[in-house]
Amino acid sequence: GVLSGMFGVGGGFLMTPLLFFIGIPPAVAVATEANQIVASSFSGVLAHLRRRTVDLRMGTVLLIGGLIGAALGVVIFNYLKALGQVDLLVKLCYVVFLGIVGSLMFVESLNAIRRSKRPGAAPKRKKHNWIHALPFKMKFRVSGLYISVIPPIVVGITVGILAAIMGVGGGFIMVPAMIYLLGMPTKVVVGTSLFQIIFVTAFTTLLHATTNFTVDIVLAVLLLLGGVIGAQIGTQIGVKMKAEQLRILLAIMVLAVCGKLAFDLLVMP
Repeated sequence: GVLSGMFGVGGGFLMTPLLFFIGIPPAVAVATEANQIVASSFSGVLAHLRRRTVDLRMGTVLLIGGLIGAALGVVIFNYLKALGQVDLLVKLCYVVFLGIVGSLMFVESLNAIRRSKRPGAAPKRKKHNWIHALPFKMKFRVSGLYISVIPPIVVGITVGILAAIMGVGGGFIMVPAMIYLLGMPTKVVVGTSLFQIIFVTAFTTLLHATTNFTVDIVLAVLLLLGGVIGAQIGTQIGVKMKAEQLRILLAIMVLAVCGKLAFDLLVMP
């Protein structure tokens, strides 16, 4: 909750590994954490809807992909659970993703700190022309875009699979993809991402609860209570720090969790 308030992230990609560390089985941690993300994302979306910073049309296209991805992810999860390999897969996914995301964030934060010391250097914006050449175009008025529906659906499917296997909302992949790949305005991105995440994680929780029976209600309630209290504290801390400092702190934390997971995988027989 503190991290969520400070950094504006759902915190699923850190919460699930932390649950592993206190001895919760990975299958239960993944299914139960998805529950907590639904609640925190819902409160976030309400605030964004009031500000009119949610692109409902784009959110719906991403959601279609997300639901397909979540169903695929649960099928893969169940197959690996039957083989007895699901715990290893979940931990390996976390080591890979946290390693990549943490490293990219760390480098980007260092560059942002350097840029802030050199005023007047505006960041260059990339143009992805191949996206505009794809068929099945659609108008997204709130985002001011006229692009193919194929890239948003692919992004949605990827995030849906991650939500099912890793118990994360997928915002740490979806937000950069929406900004750099789809070219959406930053102010619309967070609200639209949260809108999609609510439904995908709710669907994932439902599938895990009905097929695996791995949702722990008591654990979910405790996580929610802690999350709500922590978010209020985190918001107060976040206001007092610079964005670059916050990002580099988050990057270090992500890399530390990644290192601990990798160490446990290597050291344990």
